[in-house]
Amino acid sequence: MIRLIATDLDGTLLRRDGSISARTRQALANAREAGIAVAFVTARPPRDVHHIADDLGITGMAVCSNGALLYDLTQARVMRHEALPTAVALELIGELRRSDPDFSFATEHGHKVGREDAFPLSMFDGFIHHHEPRVEPVHSLCDEDLVKILVHHPAHEIDDLHALIRSLAGDRVAVTHSGAPFVEFGALGVSKASGLLHLGADLGIEAHEIIAFGDMPNDIPMLMAAGRGVAVANAHAAVLAAARETTAANEDDGVAQVIETLLG
Repeated sequence: MIRLIATDLDGTLLRRDGSISARTRQALANAREAGIAVAFVTARPPRDVHHIADDLGITGMAVCSNGALLYDLTQARVMRHEALPTAVALELIGELRRSDPDFSFATEHGHKVGREDAFPLSMFDGFIHHHEPRVEPVHSLCDEDLVKILVHHPAHEIDDLHALIRSLAGDRVAVTHSGAPFVEFGALGVSKASGLLHLGADLGIEAHEIIAFGDMPNDIPMLMAAGRGVAVANAHAAVLAAARETTAANEDDGVAQVIETLLG
């Protein structure tokens, strides 16, 4: 029996324009009415998740920042923070920069962001900012608790950049990407899977009672950890290969289709 629906947002629940269809809204409402919990599990920080949750009437906990933050939507409070150690972040940043000066970096802190001047401002299009982003050298931006580091390179395709950083980082950090034109790294061992399993434990829900939906490489651990892991048809090739099930694309209400079948 499924007791928790865990879904990614961008490219999965949301359509390309960021909207949520009437069909998907109804499916989520029906699931909640049937007693099934609904939780967002996303790379987005809490400040970006709130307006989507409010729009859908979703309360309770959300897994944010690729599992680093467990966020209480009702209390507007971070309940768990898996911080990226500053020393580890700076060590890897230094190695990347020495290998190629064209790397640029931004920092995510959950409540706000910072960026180097060379990190393209366009990368933050669509982000919600409660504080104006700090623009300083990255070593100065790391003076606050870190959630994750964003890495951009103008000449590398995203999958190649991901592979390069994973190779250099080894087992010091968790490296992933979520479809944006940058790679992210956070604390070792942190993923959407770890965040989702912490949430499940808090709710008294076991992994086999969870169905999860996703579309990008950062979703793979979550899809593998859940009792049912479902990729949308528009997912990254690696996700389609890893998922045990596939549904229709986000533009065709793939998540809603599965929920409707689930509810009978």
